[in-house]
Amino acid sequence: MSAFPKGFLWGGAVAAHQFEGGWDSDGKGVSIADVMTAGDHQTSRRITDGVKPGENYPNHEAIDFYHRYKGDVELFSELGLNCFRTSIAWSRIFPNGDEDQPNEKGLKFYDDLFDDLLAHHIEPVITLSHFEMPYHLVQAYGGWRNRKLIDFFVRFAKVVFDRYKDKVKYWMTFNEINNQVGMLNEWSLFTNSGLVIQPGEDKEKVMFQAAHYEAVASALAVQVGHKINPDFQIGCMVAMGPVYPATPNPNDVFKAERLMQMNYYLADVQVKGRYPRFLENYFDRRKFDLDITLEDRDVLLAGKVDYIGFSYYASHVIKAQADEPKDFITLGNNQEVKNETLQRSDWGWEIDPVGLRYALNWFSDRYDVPLFIVENGLGAFDKVERDGSIHDNYRIDYLRQHIEQMRLAVEVDGVNLMGYTPWGIIDLVSAGTGQMDKRYGVIYVDKDDQGKGSLARSKKDSFDWFRKVIQSNGEDLA
Repeated sequence: MSAFPKGFLWGGAVAAHQFEGGWDSDGKGVSIADVMTAGDHQTSRRITDGVKPGENYPNHEAIDFYHRYKGDVELFSELGLNCFRTSIAWSRIFPNGDEDQPNEKGLKFYDDLFDDLLAHHIEPVITLSHFEMPYHLVQAYGGWRNRKLIDFFVRFAKVVFDRYKDKVKYWMTFNEINNQVGMLNEWSLFTNSGLVIQPGEDKEKVMFQAAHYEAVASALAVQVGHKINPDFQIGCMVAMGPVYPATPNPNDVFKAERLMQMNYYLADVQVKGRYPRFLENYFDRRKFDLDITLEDRDVLLAGKVDYIGFSYYASHVIKAQADEPKDFITLGNNQEVKNETLQRSDWGWEIDPVGLRYALNWFSDRYDVPLFIVENGLGAFDKVERDGSIHDNYRIDYLRQHIEQMRLAVEVDGVNLMGYTPWGIIDLVSAGTGQMDKRYGVIYVDKDDQGKGSLARSKKDSFDWFRKVIQSNGEDLA
């Protein structure tokens, strides 16, 4: 008998801006992803002031799923997926983000996509905002620093909830909403919240304010969604990277715990409906005077999510500094050290399968709601052999080890786990670097970092392996 329950969700995960392409097709507006140039492991992506001639914007074409989705859905069906996580590109539905009426052609695309998925017995799992908010909302309103965006987001959510109420059951509001807290850099602030920090601004205060407005928007969307269809399962989505202390030194242990508390405070807000006390005290000490109203607090409490969706790629090790403040909070200035016990990916990410079990237990103990692993995978260089085959045993090993730990969490620890959707089930544009050569998929796409290639799809060795895993409901990992 399988450790995983009947109906366990086996799928794959992507994001609209990283694989759809069709960036200006059928009335779609410019998104924040559309003004980010290509980069690589050594070169950061740049954020341009609008779309500029001569720049390389890899998301514009991506892998052209917008025009090729029927063939890709056939491959997903052959793989045996029973769910597929993607996002609705907000700027396909509301090109500028602040219109009164939605773009019918954008709505129709997702109607057709969801119909095709359901015809192949694949449940859509949909993220409302996955690093692709309309760029106009940055230009005209300053991004999520502006309370007006709450109404714009809730309008968007209401339209798609109502339109797809009989086609989509599983939803998430904001993808990796906590990235901005853990990173606090230009990339995370822009991709999460459309923030461009101005000279003299306190970026912590701006980030916390934007994150609050997002949390309120999420809670309102949860309430709206449950009214439209009480059977909706609406979750939050956070990036999980467990933090271990560098030594048994109590300061290192406390520093690691404080980082876990800070990195996942938005899960507290979205699952428990309230801010943790240590953070309320921090806001007071810093004299942030954030716009958090009593009505907001009521909204947060009334709009708690049904489950936690999370990404897991790597763990981290932290060392306390000699001059740690009393609260042990040093956002953007934490001393991370190398974990010598672990191997690393081609991009330097630590490979820690046991960390996934740790993460599942940490969430389970703290929140006691269903959990859903909606991203996990290995970004790696793949070699295409002369006969077209791709022998990615390294990816199979990575997925096998993580599924083994996932199974232990369910079978031994009693974790309530809904499903597992490895990231980038089909090769796509990396959000962090803008690369194609950083490949996650079990389906290969013929395109390189320079944008060259036929876009033809082919199966890697991991395709047949993962199909066997799904067919056995996670029992056959050989």
